[in-house]
Amino acid sequence: MITNQNDRHYRIFELFVYLLTLAFLLAISSSAFPAQAQQAQQAAKHVIMAPVVLKQISDRAEALGTARAVESVNITASVTEKVTEIHFDDGQQVKAGDILAVLEQAEELAELKRQQAVRSERKLALERQRQLDKRQLTSQEQIDRTRLELEQAEASISAINTRISDRIIRAPFDGTVGLRNISVGALVETGDQIATLDDTREIKLDFTVPSLFLAELRPGLKIKARAAALGNKEFMGKVESIDSRIDPVTRSIKVRALLPNPDGSIVPGILMQVDLLRNIREALVIPEAALLPLADRQYVMRRITEGDKDTVEKKQVKIGLRMPGYVEVLDGLSVGDQVVTHGNSKVQPGDALDVMAVDDGSVDISSIIKKQNSKAATPEGSAP
Repeated sequence: MITNQNDRHYRIFELFVYLLTLAFLLAISSSAFPAQAQQAQQAAKHVIMAPVVLKQISDRAEALGTARAVESVNITASVTEKVTEIHFDDGQQVKAGDILAVLEQAEELAELKRQQAVRSERKLALERQRQLDKRQLTSQEQIDRTRLELEQAEASISAINTRISDRIIRAPFDGTVGLRNISVGALVETGDQIATLDDTREIKLDFTVPSLFLAELRPGLKIKARAAALGNKEFMGKVESIDSRIDPVTRSIKVRALLPNPDGSIVPGILMQVDLLRNIREALVIPEAALLPLADRQYVMRRITEGDKDTVEKKQVKIGLRMPGYVEVLDGLSVGDQVVTHGNSKVQPGDALDVMAVDDGSVDISSIIKKQNSKAATPEGSAP
């Protein structure tokens, strides 16, 4: 019985010593942690800033359009005949009036020579009739008959020249010839396609937009077009004409724009994405990464310089149009202000800043972020 009581007293003593030690350790840690927390709070936060800039922007209405050559035609034969000559290669640039192909015309040339001989004979006969008329040895009726025969010969020559012209195929305008579909000796029939011809110095871009934008559509309205097949390169153009009717099914209207294409990079038939540039204006813009949304409000961390110290304040802004990577600022900032774009979620108003870079388009932000991440991942005191 006495032994059990001694054991119980011993265990109570051990518990008392344990609690006393624990209280001592907690007292030490409570005095150290605030100092560490304060030190961490006072450490400058690494951030990247961007300036508030004035930029020309516009409201956009998107559409899909098909590119067409400003002039385009299928070169065909108007008669059925064999091909005797070809004067073009695939993809060749030609001028208006250049000969592209010649069809068999031996029969027409022979008939032309015959009619030219008849015309010469009729001319001589008419001259003889006039000489006889001076001596009153012929009648006016005979002179008129000879003149009529001469006019018939000249009409026959004109008809033969037209048939010969039908057998010489020429380019109707300047442009680029497509793939050749014939060879010398081939028999072509009326309407057979010999090649295509496109004038692509300008491109007609046809697209449809909702009739909701009808009041804003007008010739001369600027557009921006791009195609995935062309690496999303942007082409600037303007509206040339607007259809006179709205489609009653889709409630959309067809619009035609013209795009300069001096280098021929836009190929007819390509699908292009079109942006109608409406309400073009100068506006304040910032990178979209600077925004800190809270409910239905938007905030940014704006830079404040006090002497040689940089800190931030939380500023509410009113935004307008959103663009890829950027956003329009309607209220809350001014030109020349700087806002945090990287690290803005880690800073609090009043925090000291270590501005690693100002993203004005002249620095490689990705390399700076990569370098900072690598430095942060390297343990202190060890080699990177």
